[in-house]
Amino acid sequence: MIRVKEVPKSLHPQETDNILPTAWKSGSLKYDELKPLAKGGTAKLYVTYDKNLGRKVAFKTLHADLRDSDIETKRFLREARVTANIQHPGTLPVYELGRDREGHLFFTMKKVDGQDLRQILHDLKQEVPEVVEKFPLPRLLDILIQVCQTLAFAHKMGVIHRDLKPANIIVGKFGEVYVLDWGLAKIKGTQSLVEGGISEEPVPRDLKLTPTGRHYGTPMYMSPEIATGDPQLDERSDVFALGVLLFEMLTLQSFMDGADVFEIKEKILKKPYPLPREIAPSRKIPRDLQALCMKALQRKQSKRYPNVLKFLEDLQKYRHGEEVSVYCYSGWEKLTRWNHRHAYLILSLISAAAGAGIFALFSR
Repeated sequence: MIRVKEVPKSLHPQETDNILPTAWKSGSLKYDELKPLAKGGTAKLYVTYDKNLGRKVAFKTLHADLRDSDIETKRFLREARVTANIQHPGTLPVYELGRDREGHLFFTMKKVDGQDLRQILHDLKQEVPEVVEKFPLPRLLDILIQVCQTLAFAHKMGVIHRDLKPANIIVGKFGEVYVLDWGLAKIKGTQSLVEGGISEEPVPRDLKLTPTGRHYGTPMYMSPEIATGDPQLDERSDVFALGVLLFEMLTLQSFMDGADVFEIKEKILKKPYPLPREIAPSRKIPRDLQALCMKALQRKQSKRYPNVLKFLEDLQKYRHGEEVSVYCYSGWEKLTRWNHRHAYLILSLISAAAGAGIFALFSR
């Protein structure tokens, strides 16, 4: 889904202090003109003005040809309600769910000024100067940490995202990171809205997009258990998707590619997974960070991180210069890391020793 950036404007008293009329408008009637903001495979997103609260909001509704689809209607309602109930800084606040004057479903939510991670990674690959400067690897890892925190909260509530990908992560202008599009979320204890494995339906032209009407997520980002239609999948499926995100952050390349969804499925289920350092040797990817990534990308669920919190713990250790749990450091690596972490202390001791030597020299 393409999102348009917009410069936020300052508030003015006339927008905040107006008296609410006695005959105030509710429901969809309180919204001003709908202006197109973005369009995805199943829904349209508009920006509109809430005349009662005096603010701009995002207004989402299904495409006209999908309004009679039971599956897409259920997904739309699930997305609105799941997002509304995961009240976390990493999800968008949902303001209202209802029907417009024609009876069509809609929901409104916070409008964020920013760009999605898919565009950021694309611009990094194209070496757009301002993006390269703004999003070095440490910043990308911080974004991933925030995504992990949001998912860990959702998992605690019994919600598995199942469609995590760069296009569903938006980075705001002030450092906010939001996980979007919970329409394919699985609630623990419930069945998928559509069951079974890979269907024979026509595949999407863009394998980075979520196919309409299918139970699984985006082909290029689906876990092995999603690829096989396993109804017992758990939060480790999202751990796999986090591994794919980290892989793309490290390499600026796709983790999995193919001519169609069936070729991708074959690779996910049977072929050896590529190593980040082999895919992008020029990027000098740290070995321990590669090990962290590949632990999340284990084909068997039992060999992955058992949950997002364990993945997050190692990611935070790496960011703090500590040793991660899934990599065996050599003696030289341990020494190098110790020197790096204690560089300030070493410099301070050297400076102190030099100062003491100078003082002793001049005091003779």
